[in-house]
Amino acid sequence: MLPLNANIVRTVDETPSTRTFFFDRSFEDALTGQFVMVWIRGVDEIPMTLSYKNAITVQRVGDATSRLFEIQEGGSVGLRGPFGRGFTLPKRGESVLLIAGGVGAAPLAPLAEKASSVCSQVTTILGARNVDELLFLERFLQCGPVHITTDDGSAHRCGFVTDVLDELDVSGYDRIYTCGPEMMMKNVFGILEREGALQRTEFSLHRYFKCGIGVCGACCMDDTGLRVCKDGPVFNGTELVGSEFGKYARDPSGQKKLF
Repeated sequence: MLPLNANIVRTVDETPSTRTFFFDRSFEDALTGQFVMVWIRGVDEIPMTLSYKNAITVQRVGDATSRLFEIQEGGSVGLRGPFGRGFTLPKRGESVLLIAGGVGAAPLAPLAEKASSVCSQVTTILGARNVDELLFLERFLQCGPVHITTDDGSAHRCGFVTDVLDELDVSGYDRIYTCGPEMMMKNVFGILEREGALQRTEFSLHRYFKCGIGVCGACCMDDTGLRVCKDGPVFNGTELVGSEFGKYARDPSGQKKLF
């Protein structure tokens, strides 16, 4: 699939480090949790989850995202997708817990809205480095109660999302979803494994992608061989047992990078 040109019609600075880019193309059939491959011409093509049907929310962390931040409204990128396996949507009336860390809130915000639309009870644990980096707080608040944690204590509770999770009775939730830094999710994994809740939990992972469609094998996970771009990026917790999850990933050359 060749990239389709997409014009940037609007940008919104969500936090000091994150920006939402709205396009003149909308992926109406995309599932929550799916991603698109974003071609920043002359630099790289990178995977980005959809934070709206027609937008991505990006944190400036490297060469490609830094270049993307330089593109103004009226500029363009190439888009391929949507790709991958999205979240399993809750059934009507089910109770849902979302655990979001940093820019991991991007795929979970539309999931919260989707869950809320089917009358599910939606509770969110939202974490960030500080109050200024809390992402999509208002979107989550419109869907249900939100527990806020910040690393420096500048908003609500000082600590991590796992501090809140440790105090909740997870048996009261029919479905649990999480996205954020992998070590955060690894700690979430440990708590939910202890509580016997992995079967009810879905994790959205990030790995280095080349093709984005499951052909090249660059994102295959040890020891299962699951392709994050095709079999994921959303995985049921039981699929991650005994895998490389929380231990290491690979760089563009295939070398292991320990977390």
